[in-house]
Amino acid sequence: MPLVAAAVCPHPPLLVPEVAGAAAGELDDLRAAGDAALTRLFAAAPEVVLLVGGGPRSEVFRPADHGSLRGYGLDRPVPLWRQNCAGGERLPLSLTIGAWLVGRSGTDLPRLARAVAADASPVECAELGSTIVAEAERRTALLVLGDGSACRGVKAPGYDDPRAPAYDEGVAAALAGADAAALLGLDPVLSAELKVAGRAPWQVLAGAVRAAGGDWRGDLSYHQAPYGVAYFVANWERV
Repeated sequence: MPLVAAAVCPHPPLLVPEVAGAAAGELDDLRAAGDAALTRLFAAAPEVVLLVGGGPRSEVFRPADHGSLRGYGLDRPVPLWRQNCAGGERLPLSLTIGAWLVGRSGTDLPRLARAVAADASPVECAELGSTIVAEAERRTALLVLGDGSACRGVKAPGYDDPRAPAYDEGVAAALAGADAAALLGLDPVLSAELKVAGRAPWQVLAGAVRAAGGDWRGDLSYHQAPYGVAYFVANWERV
């Protein structure tokens, strides 16, 4: 049973209070939901936490690698796990925020990270999920980072798209029901048009759960679209 549990969180830079500044309080409920999801994830007694998020290409990162929010006004490294000279500033935004979330939790669990290419096909994503399960040697918990559509209203980053609400409702239902098939059915073209950052990582999760087998239950604890971007927080656990 190498895959014991999974959590899904979004990765907006504004999640970090120092980045948000005076607007930090606007996402307090999202931070609380993320903290609770990680607490629940760690309750499954994993021996390692594997972060999965989107990036420009699929790649594996080292424990000493780190990310940065310099482009968002915070000139401070965000370590994945260990800090030493062997690491580099390599984490994409999704994994940088994921590393911040795990670091914020105070856990001493080992951390690994993998990026999946934003344009990876559903088949490629599912295969990566299967590989993650096949290669896991210890009880592993997944932290999957991804945002929904960025087209929820005229002030959204992608402006308003009438297809966005239905898309996000479908994702919310899939996460709430631990429905791997529904996540694998997300259309990459439509997802890209709606500026969805979570499609590929969610499909990696679906592939991992499908490869791990057994029955799973889902719990969606957050589903809102502040700033015109859909954010989800969910936990998937073995029944």
